[in-house]
Parts: sequence; C-alpha cells; structure tokens
Amino acid sequence: MPSLKDLKNRIESVKSTRKITKAMQMVAAAKLRRAQEAAESARPYAERMNAVMSGLAASVGGSDSAPRLLAGTGSDQTHLLVVMTAERGLCGAFNSSIVRLARAKATELLRAGKTVKIMTVGKKGREQLKRDFAKHFVAHVDLSDVKRVGYDNAQGIARDLIHRFDQGEYDVATIFFNRFQSVIAQVPTEQQLIPAKFDDGEGEAASTLYDYEPSEEEILADLLPRGAATQIFTALLENGASEQGARMSAMDNATRNAGEMIDRLTIQYNRSRQAAITKELIEIISGAEAL
Repeated sequence: MPSLKDLKNRIESVKSTRKITKAMQMVAAAKLRRAQEAAESARPYAERMNAVMSGLAASVGGSDSAPRLLAGTGSDQTHLLVVMTAERGLCGAFNSSIVRLARAKATELLRAGKTVKIMTVGKKGREQLKRDFAKHFVAHVDLSDVKRVGYDNAQGIARDLIHRFDQGEYDVATIFFNRFQSVIAQVPTEQQLIPAKFDDGEGEAASTLYDYEPSEEEILADLLPRGAATQIFTALLENGASEQGARMSAMDNATRNAGEMIDRLTIQYNRSRQAAITKELIEIISGAEAL
C-alpha cells in the first residue's frame, strides 16, 4: 500500500497534468474557430471549381486530345497513396483513423498484385506506417515549421505529385485525410486526385450550360493542376480543423479523467491518513492501559 507521502506526491502530479490538459484544451478551442472558418470558407470554392472541371471533363469525354491528368496513363498498376496527418499527437483518434483507412487501402492493393508507393504529409502518419510499409515510402512532406498552412504549401505538394506523374512513377494518386464535421466527429476520407475523377451526372449538367473558348482541352490542361492544388489545400484545411476539434475533445476528456483520479486519490489519502491516526491512538491507549 502506498505511503501518505507517495499519495500526496501523486495527487500533486495529477493536478499539474490537469492544468496542462486544461490549457491545451483552451488553446485548441481558440485555434479551432479559425481553422473551422478557413475550412468552411474553402468548401464553396472547391465545389464550384470541381463542378466547372467536371463539365469540361464531360465535354472532352474519352477523346485522344484529353489532358493526361484527366485521361491517365491507361493503367492502374502503380498507386501512390498520399497520407495526410498531423505533425503532433495528443488529438485522440485523429491520426490513427486516417492511417487505418490508408493501411486498409494499401493492403487491398497489394493483395490485388498492385504496386504501392506512399507519400506522407505529417510525421504522425509516417511513424504509424513505418513498421509495415517502410519499404513503400517514396517521399515525406514536413510541415512542422509551418505556423499556418497556406495555398503555397498545397501548391508545392501538387507540383511534386504532377512531376512524379509526368515521370511515370505512378498511375493513380489518392489522398487520405479527415473531413471536418463537428468537434466530436471527423470523417476519414479517401479521394482520388490523379487522374482527376468527377461525378458523371454533375459533369453532364454543367456541360449543357456553358460554351468554352478556347477549347475544353486547353482549359482543362491549365485548370487540372490548379484543381489538384485546390483539392490538396482543401484537404489540409479540413485536416487542420479536424485536428483541433479532436485535440479539444481529447484534452477535455483528459481533464475530466484527471479530476476523477484526483478525487479517488484524495479519498484514498484521507482513508490512509485516518487509519494511521487511529492506529496511533490505539497504540497510545494500549500503552496507557498497560501502565
């Protein structure tokens, strides 16, 4: 049984931990509002751009002049999985949910005889995938020194992906991230990035409303790289909001758990202290009666 001193030290230690988790919760709550606004503001732009490119893609169809980013290589043998996670932990299941989805996809592709390559954005995803898929790693993007993720970061990732595609390093690129839904709900999402994939119905509806000048192929050749950067930027913003929401929720739970532990330890400390006092009184009374 722990001594009174040990119990007292442990109570003080848990109180210090509770102060830290409470502070982290408040910081995450402050960052969440800004990150959520950024993610929600980017959605309409990304959706509208996707609709325009979808209409253009429907007009181009399967023509030989279709841009390579849309038509693809004609094969799906080599897949590049872009796993986008956080640079830091202490955010509940945020990172592990993305990694779980990417791991399932990689395992499925390998079983089908496909070649899998992995690019990680954020060190937490790299750490979790290293054990099983280290030999499949081809690149890593470190954003730990970036105070606030911007479009330039997404553009850099998109340029790297397009360059690798042009060099024939892969046939299909898929990004994995968490889409922000609420503070307690983030949805792990898998989205094909290259070759561009659009909803057929939306493309047909959009293509009937506009005539494009110059040709659809020329416009698509210019828009597709921007569309890839926009999708990556949107994913980064969604990840940022999801991370802060998950961290706020995790730190709130940790703070409450620390409070419950302090209450239990305090009760145990008081009982041990009372038992020690009672024992001393019994010894004093027994000694007095012996005299």
